[in-house]
Amino acid sequence: MKTIINTKYIKNLAFAALALVSVTTFAQEEEEEKKKFEFSGTVDAYYRTNLTAPNGEDAIAPGSSFANLDGFSLGMANLIASYEGEKVGFVADLVFGPRGTDAIFASPMYSATGDIVNQLYVYWNVSDAVTLTFGNFNTFLGYEVISPAANFNYSTSYLFSYGPFSHTGLKADFDLGNEWSAMLAVMNPTDLTELNGTGDYAVGAQLGYSGQFLNLLYSQGGFEIDYTGGFDVTEDFFLGINAAHFSQEDDGGSFTGVALYPQLATSDNFTLGLRGEYFMTGDFFGNGAGIGSDIDGDASVLALTLTGSATIGDLILKPEIRLDSSSEDAFIDNDADPSASLASVLFAAIYSF
Repeated sequence: MKTIINTKYIKNLAFAALALVSVTTFAQEEEEEKKKFEFSGTVDAYYRTNLTAPNGEDAIAPGSSFANLDGFSLGMANLIASYEGEKVGFVADLVFGPRGTDAIFASPMYSATGDIVNQLYVYWNVSDAVTLTFGNFNTFLGYEVISPAANFNYSTSYLFSYGPFSHTGLKADFDLGNEWSAMLAVMNPTDLTELNGTGDYAVGAQLGYSGQFLNLLYSQGGFEIDYTGGFDVTEDFFLGINAAHFSQEDDGGSFTGVALYPQLATSDNFTLGLRGEYFMTGDFFGNGAGIGSDIDGDASVLALTLTGSATIGDLILKPEIRLDSSSEDAFIDNDADPSASLASVLFAAIYSF
Protein backbone atom coordinates (compact mmCIF):
# COMPACT_ATOMS: atom_id res chain seq x y z
CA MET A 1 0.00 0.00 0.00
CA LYS A 2 2.83 2.30 0.87
CA THR A 3 4.38 1.66 -2.54
CA ILE A 4 1.13 2.56 -4.31
CA ILE A 5 0.77 5.77 -2.32
CA ASN A 6 4.33 6.79 -3.19
CA THR A 7 3.70 6.01 -6.86
CA LYS A 8 0.58 8.20 -6.88
CA TYR A 9 2.51 10.94 -5.11
CA ILE A 10 5.27 10.80 -7.69
CA LYS A 11 2.73 10.88 -10.55
CA ASN A 12 0.96 13.86 -9.00
CA LEU A 13 4.28 15.61 -8.45
CA ALA A 14 5.33 14.95 -12.02
CA PHE A 15 2.02 16.25 -13.34
CA ALA A 16 2.32 19.39 -11.22
CA ALA A 17 5.87 19.95 -12.42
CA LEU A 18 4.78 19.47 -16.05
CA ALA A 19 1.92 21.94 -15.56
CA LEU A 20 4.30 24.45 -13.99
CA VAL A 21 6.73 24.06 -16.87
CA SER A 22 3.89 24.53 -19.36
CA VAL A 23 2.63 27.67 -17.61
CA THR A 24 6.17 29.03 -17.34
CA THR A 25 6.86 28.29 -21.01
CA PHE A 26 3.59 29.94 -22.04
CA ALA A 27 4.39 32.96 -19.88
CA GLN A 28 7.87 33.21 -21.41
CA GLU A 29 6.47 32.94 -24.93
CA GLU A 30 3.89 35.59 -24.08
CA GLU A 31 6.62 37.80 -22.62
CA GLU A 32 8.76 37.33 -25.74
CA GLU A 33 5.74 38.20 -27.88
CA LYS A 34 5.16 41.35 -25.85
CA LYS A 35 8.79 42.37 -26.22
CA LYS A 36 8.40 42.48 -29.99
CA PHE A 37 6.13 45.51 -29.71
CA GLU A 38 7.68 48.54 -28.03
CA PHE A 39 6.54 52.07 -27.24
CA SER A 40 9.23 54.65 -26.50
CA GLY A 41 10.13 58.27 -26.99
CA THR A 42 11.27 61.54 -25.44
CA VAL A 43 9.93 64.83 -24.12
CA ASP A 44 12.17 67.92 -23.95
CA ALA A 45 12.00 71.58 -23.03
CA TYR A 46 14.64 74.28 -22.54
CA TYR A 47 15.48 77.83 -21.52
CA ARG A 48 17.65 79.92 -23.84
CA THR A 49 18.98 83.48 -23.63
CA ASN A 50 21.55 85.60 -25.48
CA LEU A 51 24.48 87.14 -23.60
CA THR A 52 25.72 89.51 -26.31
CA ALA A 53 22.50 90.21 -28.24
CA PRO A 54 18.93 91.29 -27.50
CA ASN A 55 16.31 88.92 -26.15
CA GLY A 56 12.54 89.11 -26.29
CA GLU A 57 10.91 90.23 -29.53
CA ASP A 58 14.27 91.27 -31.00
CA ALA A 59 16.01 88.01 -30.09
CA ILE A 60 18.31 86.39 -32.62
CA ALA A 61 19.89 82.93 -32.68
CA PRO A 62 22.65 80.97 -34.42
CA GLY A 63 21.94 79.92 -38.00
CA SER A 64 21.61 76.25 -37.07
CA SER A 65 18.46 74.20 -36.53
CA PHE A 66 16.42 73.73 -33.35
CA ALA A 67 16.94 75.24 -29.86
CA ASN A 68 16.62 78.76 -31.27
CA LEU A 69 13.55 80.01 -29.41
CA ASP A 70 13.71 82.67 -26.71
CA GLY A 71 13.22 82.24 -22.96
CA PHE A 72 11.39 79.17 -21.67
CA SER A 73 10.70 77.14 -24.81
CA LEU A 74 9.42 73.80 -25.98
CA GLY A 75 11.32 71.11 -27.83
CA MET A 76 9.01 68.29 -28.82
CA ALA A 77 7.23 65.14 -27.77
CA ASN A 78 8.59 62.19 -29.71
CA LEU A 79 6.43 59.05 -29.70
CA ILE A 80 7.82 55.89 -31.29
CA ALA A 81 5.90 52.65 -31.82
CA SER A 82 7.85 49.72 -33.21
CA TYR A 83 7.37 46.02 -33.85
CA GLU A 84 10.27 43.63 -34.28
CA GLY A 85 9.40 40.24 -35.69
CA GLU A 86 11.73 37.42 -36.54
CA LYS A 87 11.94 38.57 -40.17
CA VAL A 88 9.86 41.73 -40.52
CA GLY A 89 8.91 44.80 -38.52
CA PHE A 90 8.00 48.47 -38.62
CA VAL A 91 8.73 51.82 -36.97
CA ALA A 92 6.22 54.65 -36.61
CA ASP A 93 7.99 57.73 -35.23
CA LEU A 94 5.77 60.77 -34.55
CA VAL A 95 6.81 64.26 -33.43
CA PHE A 96 4.80 67.07 -31.86
CA GLY A 97 6.14 70.54 -31.06
CA PRO A 98 8.51 73.19 -32.49
CA ARG A 99 11.52 70.89 -32.84
CA GLY A 100 9.41 68.30 -34.65
CA THR A 101 7.89 70.89 -36.98
CA ASP A 102 11.37 72.18 -37.85
CA ALA A 103 12.59 68.64 -38.51
CA ILE A 104 9.91 67.91 -41.13
CA PHE A 105 9.82 71.35 -42.72
CA ALA A 106 9.54 69.95 -46.26
CA SER A 107 6.46 67.81 -45.55
CA PRO A 108 3.51 70.14 -44.91
CA MET A 109 1.15 68.55 -47.40
CA TYR A 110 -1.52 67.02 -45.19
CA SER A 111 -1.73 69.25 -42.11
CA ALA A 112 -2.13 72.98 -41.61
CA THR A 113 0.58 72.89 -38.95
CA GLY A 114 2.91 70.51 -40.76
CA ASP A 115 3.07 66.76 -40.81
CA ILE A 116 3.83 64.82 -37.61
CA VAL A 117 5.66 61.88 -39.22
CA ASN A 118 9.35 61.86 -38.45
CA GLN A 119 9.90 58.27 -39.58
CA LEU A 120 7.51 55.67 -40.98
CA TYR A 121 8.99 52.53 -42.46
CA VAL A 122 8.78 48.77 -42.70
CA TYR A 123 11.72 46.40 -42.94
CA TRP A 124 12.50 42.84 -43.94
CA ASN A 125 15.49 40.88 -42.69
CA VAL A 126 16.05 38.94 -45.89
CA SER A 127 18.93 37.09 -44.24
CA ASP A 128 21.37 37.54 -41.39
CA ALA A 129 23.42 39.75 -43.70
CA VAL A 130 20.79 41.72 -45.66
CA THR A 131 18.00 44.04 -44.48
CA LEU A 132 15.63 45.97 -46.75
CA THR A 133 13.93 49.14 -45.45
CA PHE A 134 11.04 50.81 -47.25
CA GLY A 135 9.47 54.13 -46.29
CA ASN A 136 10.55 57.32 -44.53
CA PHE A 137 13.73 57.14 -42.42
CA ASN A 138 16.11 59.69 -40.89
CA THR A 139 19.25 60.42 -42.86
CA PHE A 140 22.33 58.22 -42.73
CA LEU A 141 24.64 61.22 -43.12
CA GLY A 142 26.19 63.14 -40.27
CA TYR A 143 27.05 62.77 -36.60
CA GLU A 144 23.96 64.42 -35.11
CA VAL A 145 20.31 63.39 -35.33
CA ILE A 146 16.84 64.83 -34.75
CA SER A 147 16.25 63.16 -31.38
CA PRO A 148 17.59 65.36 -28.53
CA ALA A 149 18.30 62.28 -26.41
CA ALA A 150 20.64 60.82 -29.03
CA ASN A 151 22.81 63.97 -29.35
CA PHE A 152 25.34 65.00 -26.73
CA ASN A 153 24.96 68.74 -27.41
CA TYR A 154 21.42 70.08 -27.19
CA SER A 155 21.79 72.77 -29.85
CA THR A 156 22.81 71.42 -33.24
CA SER A 157 25.72 72.01 -35.59
CA TYR A 158 25.74 73.84 -38.91
CA LEU A 159 26.79 70.59 -40.58
CA PHE A 160 23.65 68.88 -39.29
CA SER A 161 21.44 71.85 -40.15
CA TYR A 162 22.61 72.15 -43.77
CA GLY A 163 22.65 68.42 -44.46
CA PRO A 164 19.49 66.38 -45.14
CA PHE A 165 17.19 65.43 -42.25
CA SER A 166 15.20 62.52 -43.70
CA HIS A 167 14.64 60.44 -46.81
CA THR A 168 11.82 58.40 -48.29
CA GLY A 169 12.68 55.43 -50.45
CA LEU A 170 14.17 51.95 -50.42
CA LYS A 171 17.51 51.08 -48.86
CA ALA A 172 19.45 47.86 -48.47
CA ASP A 173 21.84 47.34 -45.55
CA PHE A 174 24.56 44.68 -45.82
CA ASP A 175 26.59 43.09 -43.03
CA LEU A 176 29.85 42.25 -44.78
CA GLY A 177 31.45 40.58 -41.76
CA ASN A 178 34.61 41.44 -39.82
CA GLU A 179 33.01 44.76 -38.70
CA TRP A 180 32.43 45.89 -42.31
CA SER A 181 29.02 47.10 -43.51
CA ALA A 182 27.51 48.73 -46.58
CA MET A 183 24.28 50.41 -47.64
CA LEU A 184 22.69 51.34 -50.97
CA ALA A 185 19.54 53.45 -51.37
CA VAL A 186 17.23 55.00 -53.97
CA MET A 187 15.05 57.81 -52.63
CA ASN A 188 12.96 60.88 -53.34
CA PRO A 189 14.89 64.15 -53.56
CA THR A 190 16.31 65.29 -50.23
CA ASP A 191 13.73 66.04 -47.49
CA LEU A 192 10.72 65.34 -49.74
CA THR A 193 9.37 62.69 -47.42
CA GLU A 194 5.61 62.49 -48.13
CA LEU A 195 5.75 62.15 -51.91
CA ASN A 196 8.09 62.81 -54.79
CA GLY A 197 6.46 65.62 -56.73
CA THR A 198 9.44 66.19 -59.04
CA GLY A 199 10.02 62.99 -60.99
CA ASP A 200 13.65 63.02 -59.86
CA TYR A 201 15.31 60.53 -57.53
CA ALA A 202 18.28 60.55 -55.18
CA VAL A 203 20.81 57.79 -54.65
CA GLY A 204 22.80 57.14 -51.51
CA ALA A 205 25.58 54.82 -50.39
CA GLN A 206 27.48 54.07 -47.22
CA LEU A 207 30.58 52.06 -46.36
CA GLY A 208 31.26 51.37 -42.69
CA TYR A 209 34.01 49.80 -40.65
CA SER A 210 34.11 49.47 -36.85
CA GLY A 211 31.95 52.52 -36.16
CA GLN A 212 33.46 54.71 -38.93
CA PHE A 213 31.24 55.59 -41.90
CA LEU A 214 31.82 57.11 -45.32
CA ASN A 215 28.53 58.41 -46.76
CA LEU A 216 27.64 59.54 -50.29
CA LEU A 217 24.46 61.26 -51.52
CA TYR A 218 23.46 62.55 -54.97
CA SER A 219 20.17 64.47 -55.23
CA GLN A 220 18.95 66.83 -57.97
CA GLY A 221 22.42 67.84 -59.13
CA GLY A 222 23.84 68.12 -55.64
CA PHE A 223 26.56 65.78 -54.38
CA GLU A 224 27.56 65.34 -50.74
CA ILE A 225 30.36 63.27 -49.23
CA ASP A 226 30.35 62.82 -45.46
CA TYR A 227 32.56 61.11 -42.90
CA THR A 228 31.12 60.26 -39.49
CA GLY A 229 32.91 58.37 -36.77
CA GLY A 230 34.54 58.39 -33.38
CA PHE A 231 37.07 56.72 -31.13
CA ASP A 232 37.28 55.69 -27.48
CA VAL A 233 40.61 57.33 -26.67
CA THR A 234 40.39 56.03 -23.10
CA GLU A 235 37.68 54.39 -21.02
CA ASP A 236 36.37 57.83 -20.01
CA PHE A 237 37.33 59.95 -23.05
CA PHE A 238 35.57 59.76 -26.44
CA LEU A 239 36.32 61.78 -29.57
CA GLY A 240 33.60 62.08 -32.23
CA ILE A 241 34.32 63.38 -35.72
CA ASN A 242 32.16 64.68 -38.57
CA ALA A 243 33.34 66.19 -41.85
CA ALA A 244 31.36 66.87 -45.02
CA HIS A 245 31.46 68.65 -48.37
CA PHE A 246 28.47 69.49 -50.55
CA SER A 247 28.46 71.02 -54.02
CA GLN A 248 25.66 71.82 -56.43
CA GLU A 249 26.13 71.54 -60.19
CA ASP A 250 26.14 74.70 -62.34
CA ASP A 251 27.46 76.97 -59.53
CA GLY A 252 24.48 76.24 -57.31
CA GLY A 253 26.51 76.70 -54.15
CA SER A 254 28.52 74.59 -51.74
CA PHE A 255 29.37 74.05 -48.12
CA THR A 256 32.25 72.44 -46.29
CA GLY A 257 32.61 71.76 -42.61
CA VAL A 258 34.34 69.77 -39.91
CA ALA A 259 33.33 69.21 -36.29
CA LEU A 260 35.10 67.55 -33.37
CA TYR A 261 33.25 66.19 -30.33
CA PRO A 262 35.60 65.49 -27.39
CA GLN A 263 33.65 64.13 -24.40
CA LEU A 264 34.97 63.33 -20.93
CA ALA A 265 32.97 61.28 -18.42
CA THR A 266 33.83 62.67 -14.98
CA SER A 267 31.52 60.26 -13.13
CA ASP A 268 28.87 57.63 -13.83
CA ASN A 269 26.22 60.37 -14.08
CA PHE A 270 28.03 63.37 -15.56
CA THR A 271 29.90 63.99 -18.81
CA LEU A 272 31.41 67.21 -20.14
CA GLY A 273 31.66 67.69 -23.89
CA LEU A 274 32.81 70.31 -26.39
CA ARG A 275 31.71 70.66 -30.00
CA GLY A 276 34.21 72.63 -32.03
CA GLU A 277 32.99 73.29 -35.57
CA TYR A 278 34.29 75.22 -38.57
CA PHE A 279 31.77 75.65 -41.37
CA MET A 280 31.86 77.66 -44.61
CA THR A 281 29.54 78.23 -47.52
CA GLY A 282 30.10 79.29 -51.10
CA ASP A 283 27.25 81.10 -52.85
CA PHE A 284 24.80 78.86 -51.00
CA PHE A 285 21.27 79.75 -52.22
CA GLY A 286 22.78 83.05 -53.32
CA ASN A 287 23.86 84.12 -49.80
CA GLY A 288 25.38 82.91 -46.58
CA ALA A 289 22.02 81.42 -45.56
CA GLY A 290 22.08 81.95 -41.83
CA ILE A 291 25.79 82.67 -41.39
CA GLY A 292 25.86 86.07 -43.05
CA SER A 293 26.14 87.16 -46.65
CA ASP A 294 28.18 89.32 -48.93
CA ILE A 295 27.97 90.08 -52.64
CA ASP A 296 29.54 86.70 -53.45
CA GLY A 297 27.49 84.77 -50.91
CA ASP A 298 30.59 83.37 -49.22
CA ALA A 299 30.72 83.04 -45.44
CA SER A 300 32.26 81.00 -42.65
CA VAL A 301 31.67 80.46 -38.96
CA LEU A 302 33.56 79.00 -36.01
CA ALA A 303 31.14 77.66 -33.41
CA LEU A 304 32.21 76.41 -29.97
CA THR A 305 29.62 74.69 -27.78
CA LEU A 306 30.39 73.48 -24.24
CA THR A 307 27.75 71.13 -22.82
CA GLY A 308 27.36 69.29 -19.55
CA SER A 309 25.18 66.19 -19.39
CA ALA A 310 23.84 65.03 -16.02
CA THR A 311 21.73 61.88 -15.80
CA ILE A 312 19.09 61.41 -13.09
CA GLY A 313 17.32 58.15 -13.85
CA ASP A 314 15.57 58.63 -17.20
CA LEU A 315 16.01 62.42 -17.05
CA ILE A 316 18.97 64.20 -18.68
CA LEU A 317 19.85 67.80 -17.73
CA LYS A 318 22.06 69.75 -20.13
CA PRO A 319 23.52 73.19 -19.32
CA GLU A 320 25.19 74.67 -22.40
CA ILE A 321 27.14 77.75 -23.44
CA ARG A 322 27.73 78.53 -27.11
CA LEU A 323 29.87 81.04 -29.00
CA ASP A 324 29.40 81.60 -32.75
CA SER A 325 31.98 83.73 -34.54
CA SER A 326 31.30 84.55 -38.20
CA SER A 327 33.37 86.00 -41.03
CA GLU A 328 30.41 88.28 -41.70
CA ASP A 329 28.31 90.54 -39.48
CA ALA A 330 25.70 87.82 -39.23
CA PHE A 331 24.48 88.88 -35.76
CA ILE A 332 23.76 92.01 -33.76
CA ASP A 333 24.97 93.14 -30.35
CA ASN A 334 22.98 94.48 -27.40
CA ASP A 335 22.87 97.93 -29.06
CA ALA A 336 21.37 96.36 -32.21
CA ASP A 337 24.56 97.10 -34.15
CA PRO A 338 25.93 94.53 -36.62
CA SER A 339 28.24 91.99 -34.99
CA ALA A 340 30.30 89.03 -36.13
CA SER A 341 29.79 87.05 -32.92
CA LEU A 342 27.04 85.77 -30.69
CA ALA A 343 27.27 84.28 -27.20
CA SER A 344 24.28 82.43 -25.77
CA VAL A 345 23.42 79.97 -23.01
CA LEU A 346 20.69 77.41 -22.55
CA PHE A 347 19.51 74.79 -20.10
CA ALA A 348 17.65 71.76 -21.42
CA ALA A 349 15.77 68.89 -19.80
CA ILE A 350 15.14 65.66 -21.73
CA TYR A 351 13.08 62.73 -20.46
CA SER A 352 13.32 59.37 -22.22
CA PHE A 353 10.86 56.50 -21.82
